[in-house]
Amino acid sequence: MKKAIDKVLRKLSGRCPQTPFAAEFWDGGVKHYGQGFGKFKIVFRSEAAVKKILRGGSLVFGEEFAVGNIEVSGDLQAMLGMYDQWQNVGGRIGFRATVRILWNQMISRHTIAGAKSNVRRHYDIGDRFYSIWLDPAMTYSCAYFKNEGDPLETAQNNKYEHICRKLRLKEGESLVDIGCGWGGMMFFAAKKYGAKCVGYTLSKNQYEHIQRKIKSEGLESLVEVRLEDYCKAQGLFDKFVSIGMFEHVGKRYQKKFFDVAKKILKPRGIGLLHTIGNDLDKPTDPWIERYIFPGGYIPPLGMTVESMAKAGMVYYDIEDLRVHYAKTLDAWIANFENNLDRIKDVLAADLKDRKKAENFIRMWRLYLNGSAVSFKNGGNRLYQILFTNGVNNNLPLTRDYMYSV
Repeated sequence: MKKAIDKVLRKLSGRCPQTPFAAEFWDGGVKHYGQGFGKFKIVFRSEAAVKKILRGGSLVFGEEFAVGNIEVSGDLQAMLGMYDQWQNVGGRIGFRATVRILWNQMISRHTIAGAKSNVRRHYDIGDRFYSIWLDPAMTYSCAYFKNEGDPLETAQNNKYEHICRKLRLKEGESLVDIGCGWGGMMFFAAKKYGAKCVGYTLSKNQYEHIQRKIKSEGLESLVEVRLEDYCKAQGLFDKFVSIGMFEHVGKRYQKKFFDVAKKILKPRGIGLLHTIGNDLDKPTDPWIERYIFPGGYIPPLGMTVESMAKAGMVYYDIEDLRVHYAKTLDAWIANFENNLDRIKDVLAADLKDRKKAENFIRMWRLYLNGSAVSFKNGGNRLYQILFTNGVNNNLPLTRDYMYSV
């Protein structure tokens, strides 16, 4: 088995000569690959773990990493940046792993009942966990860095301001937020613009957090949250926004999403979709599908705008904030790593098991760093797509209104 993994690592090094690294094996032996100072060291704690990952692909690699059978010291993102090449040299995924992947995809299919379960598995981990490494508004989506050194909180408020300007939001207008998270967009729009906001979420934690904040800030007349699936959204709104939720809709239900948007957005009303996209139409990584975002799907831009058009929406401005999401993820990672003791204590209490807490931390370290790599060097994009419900010929001729004070 040691010869088999060494052969794979030598091929990997040959395809990525710019990334020298070392490997430590279960018998204590260490081998270096590539020229120069190693950017990371990968440690294989057991021969059994290596046997599994050679036939199980990213799903098994993530599982073995989470339980500590594989460790990485040094630059984790450099290691993850070699993942695409690993797929080329690591051998074919075995039958049992393939069956597991297909089963996970089947049980994670997006239905109303399934969507509720999928969302709660990710967002109802516990507010205390998220509050440690997100900004004070608990914004779990791409920020907008107007300046290189913007703190995370400033960059998240920049994002909300950028969206409000794109929507040309005005005092007294109604705004619906589909997948409203912990309410950051609604509270910003209500307090700065006087908008009347209604948000939809399937997360019980998020719903209760927003309810408490509405009361504590005296915003009962401007902010409302509903614990319902977006498919059940009611009312008619001047403006529409959805931030970081479309990734949960699923490939089969994109047009359904925009059909709902058309139903609740006034004719010629303006909407904005803030979503991760991909260069290509490809399946979700099986480890992400199983452990992080069950039911998730990252669509290519063309598929999204085609679904918009089929529902009668007219898209008229598209901006890619890819680099901004990479910076956001690096800020989250820094907060995460700088607060590991607090995170471990909180998770140990919430999960009632310190070992599970340690495994969870390793899992999320892999997820956050892998996401950062995908935005820096992979196919992931972050699109803000402005659209109108039907043709609207009364829009500004230039983008000046988005940026001028």
